[in-house]
Parts: sequence; C-alpha cells; structure tokens
Amino acid sequence: MSYEPAVDAVVLDIGGVVMDWDPRHLFGTVIEDEREREWFLAEVCSPAWNRRQDEGRSWADAVAQAVADHPQHEQWIRAYDERWIETVAGLYDETVAVLSELHDSDTPVYALTNFSAEKWALACEQYDLLNSFDGVVVSGEERLAKPDPAIYRLLAERFGIDPARTFFTDDLQANVDAARDAGIDAELFTTAAALRDQLVVRRVLRP
Repeated sequence: MSYEPAVDAVVLDIGGVVMDWDPRHLFGTVIEDEREREWFLAEVCSPAWNRRQDEGRSWADAVAQAVADHPQHEQWIRAYDERWIETVAGLYDETVAVLSELHDSDTPVYALTNFSAEKWALACEQYDLLNSFDGVVVSGEERLAKPDPAIYRLLAERFGIDPARTFFTDDLQANVDAARDAGIDAELFTTAAALRDQLVVRRVLRP
C-alpha cells in the first residue's frame, strides 16, 4: 500500500511555534518591579503598539510615538528597540527537530509570520535556521497581518500552493480559524509532539 501524504506543503508560524519570543525575556532584566513591568507592556509598549510594527510601521516611528506619549519611560521604550534580540530566548528544540524531519522528508516548508520586517532580518542573522524555509511571508514586509484573509491568499499565490493540500499551524486560534476559512488544513499549535502527531496523521511524517 502506498504511503502518499495527505498534504503537499507545511506552513509554520514562527513566534510561539519555532521561536521563544516574549518581551518579558528582555524586560525581566530592565524593569525590576513585576507590576510596573506588566503595566508597561500592557499600556506603553503594548501588544497593539507592537502589532503596528508587524503591520509595517518602522521601529523609528514606533519609538517616536511611544516616547512622545510617555516621555518619562523613554529609556525603557528605546530598550525595546535597541535590545530587541533579547526578547528572543532562542528556538524551541523540539520544533526544530520536527522541522528537520520535514526537511529530510523533502516536504516543502514555508513560514507565515506576523513579524516586523526590521526585526525579522535581525532574527535571521541571529538564527540561521530561519533562512532554511522554502519561502517566507513576513507581515511587516507585506503590510498585511494574520488573521487578515488576504495574507493567506498571498501565501498560496506567491508559492503556488493549493490551500486544500496545505497544512498550517499557529499558536493563536484566530489565525488558525482564518486559515481554515481560506480553505487551508490548519491546527492550533500546542506542543511539538502534538504537531508531529498531526503530521503523522496526514502521512507527511512516519510514525
């Protein structure tokens, strides 16, 4: 009996799937008081503020806006930009192992990530594995971010992949739901072991 894969391509999110990114990795060393640190990351350099960079805003503009609004915290704001690489604790070894298996299986593997274009370039310099994908769609370069349906269409068109024959995983349910709406076979990422099981079920990897 043949062992034909159920999908032709695999697409991975980066942050929370391949990369251990969290601004607390940096700010745990910058802001000693936990309550003050959490307030800063919720109200000053917030997820919404950071998302603007994922949507294409430059870090220079982001820092200028935040400093204008919160001049008393300029040092912390500038640290986010200037020491950004410290927000990354590294790559998840277990996911890297699955990625290695995928490469060995000759399955095309792509990345679809909400990421600042500037910081993506920096991350690729620091972590060469990020250069190993068959193709990457970076939201900050496209000025288009998940879960916007257009970014899933762009992924399929750019790399000539059939959504129905593509598997995608992301650690945010909204991004998974949007991928499914776009006709992609998508699952929420929980652990690398669960991801491997999902790929085995789809006959991309062997048990």
